Amino acid sequence: MTTATAPLAAPAFAVPAHPVALDAVRALAGPGGHLMPSAALSALAGVDADDWTRFAAHWDELTLDTYMADGGTYRYRRYGQFELDAVTGELTRLPHAPYRQESDVNPLNGGIERVFDPLTESFAGDPLLRSVLTELGRVFSAVEEGATTTWNVKLHPYRINASADQQGQPAPEGRHRDGVTFITSLMIGRTNVTGGESGVYTDAGEHLLTTTLSEPGDLLLGDDRRTLHSVTPVQPADPALAAHRDVLVIAYTAR
Repeated sequence: MTTATAPLAAPAFAVPAHPVALDAVRALAGPGGHLMPSAALSALAGVDADDWTRFAAHWDELTLDTYMADGGTYRYRRYGQFELDAVTGELTRLPHAPYRQESDVNPLNGGIERVFDPLTESFAGDPLLRSVLTELGRVFSAVEEGATTTWNVKLHPYRINASADQQGQPAPEGRHRDGVTFITSLMIGRTNVTGGESGVYTDAGEHLLTTTLSEPGDLLLGDDRRTLHSVTPVQPADPALAAHRDVLVIAYTAR
């Protein structure tokens, strides 16, 4: 007598097969930091130069950050968050809410609820954004070996202005972590600026990598639980002209 057996269930999460994603998974599971050049991210997300140009226009709609405890007026931003199911790729925008970090994570601006203007509808619905968020969620779930497949994703688009009177501070708190699971910094554009060198370090202070993100789509990724990161100030290359550095910081926290 033959007893029928039920077919084995498909695994809940499949490791990404794209070589760009695999490189990121290996680096994040190992040292904890990884640089993904623009060409690699564009291939992974299925976008091109025209997509990056369109996406960069959203940075002209950022508003002044009035919470800078150092008194600086150099940072413009908005804020929003999503929930991502890395198995299905479903991305759900969450209701707008204040942003809070505790003082032990952000000694400069932490300890209070900061209310920023929300992402515009066109920003939140941009197909480039949605593709990047989904692909990165799959990478991070693979690093976690599928133990985490649902992510809270916080988006921080920043424009850091610089002038002859005021240098821009992309990371005024110095070497730090953000209190999340994975943290990324996505270059959108640099206009007439020098500086802005990014560094990633272990908890013990060991240097993992240093890079100056320069091309739209250059992406720095880090395991925020095991690494610290920093960015040096930016100054205008020509003090007579407008100068700014545009980035999108994306924070993934395991649900």
